[in-house]
Amino acid sequence: MLEFQTPGMNGYAVKYSPFFDNRIAIAASANFGLVGNGRLYICGLGADGVFAEKWFDTQDALYDVAWSEIHENQLVVGSGDGSVKLYDISLNDFPVQSWQEHRREVYSVSWNLVAKDTLASSSWDGTIKIWNPQRASSILTLPTHSCTYSVAFSPHSPSVLSSVTSDSHLRVFDLRTPASASNHLVHLVPLHGGPPQPGRASTYATAPSECLTHDWNKYRTDTLATAGVDTIIRTWDLRNPQGGPLALLTGHDYAVRKVAWSPHLPDVLLSASYDMTCRVWSDGFTSQTPGHPGISQGRELGRMSRHTEFCTGIDWCLFGAEGWCASVSWDKRLLIWDVRAVMS
Repeated sequence: MLEFQTPGMNGYAVKYSPFFDNRIAIAASANFGLVGNGRLYICGLGADGVFAEKWFDTQDALYDVAWSEIHENQLVVGSGDGSVKLYDISLNDFPVQSWQEHRREVYSVSWNLVAKDTLASSSWDGTIKIWNPQRASSILTLPTHSCTYSVAFSPHSPSVLSSVTSDSHLRVFDLRTPASASNHLVHLVPLHGGPPQPGRASTYATAPSECLTHDWNKYRTDTLATAGVDTIIRTWDLRNPQGGPLALLTGHDYAVRKVAWSPHLPDVLLSASYDMTCRVWSDGFTSQTPGHPGISQGRELGRMSRHTEFCTGIDWCLFGAEGWCASVSWDKRLLIWDVRAVMS
């Protein structure tokens, strides 16, 4: 396990470069992101461990980071002052572009993996905005009418993106559809609901709670995972979004802050939680629980408990041996570890 410290800065998000296996970006904030500056770290991995190649200081907290899919030196961050900033790490000090359209904190950014000239941001102001790095203003604004904690483009389509919000709903947008009154919305899924049970309430229904994170499966086109304050990770099939979750992964003691599907295996995902653990799961999509059609036997495969504060970010390495990942926490540390080493 490798470690890198971010003195005075609490980690919020971490991302491996899609171009290099030895480059990682960290979005961090002073004073737990409540007040104060932010810092974007660009870290390298060498023979002597993890080191800072460069960093950029910002006037407000940073909450998320995403690497460009077309330019190896560029990446975008979401800031507490409502700005979305694009940096080029071959340059010094200042961003090459800064968009200031959101009215509140930008909590999530996502680069389109298919149409690689677009990216998205989501904010506490209840909107998602679509951007092109070459344009001075946003291309499109999608309203969610609720604090939007996470936005993600589908890795299978250039025009499909999704979000999760404080109102406990998953929203899926398809930009190919007419805008009309729905603003490209094609699915609105209540995350606290369970599968329909004729004549009685669902066994799996829970009280609504804020959903903080979600991610698209890299192999199963219509599958997503969501998680949040109620500590439960749920997987969903968008071919039948009203049929309830495919799997319920339980075990975290506090809110789940981040989930990330494996880029190598179709049924494995990682989670980072406020219970100070990062866990690896299988959603068991090939098996089903007797008596509950469609509910898979998901299970925890292992956990990493080396962080000493809220775990806020986690990401998989795309290269090399399967299983390497990075996590950040409010304990001001980046940890790089092998998932296979914690699997039982």
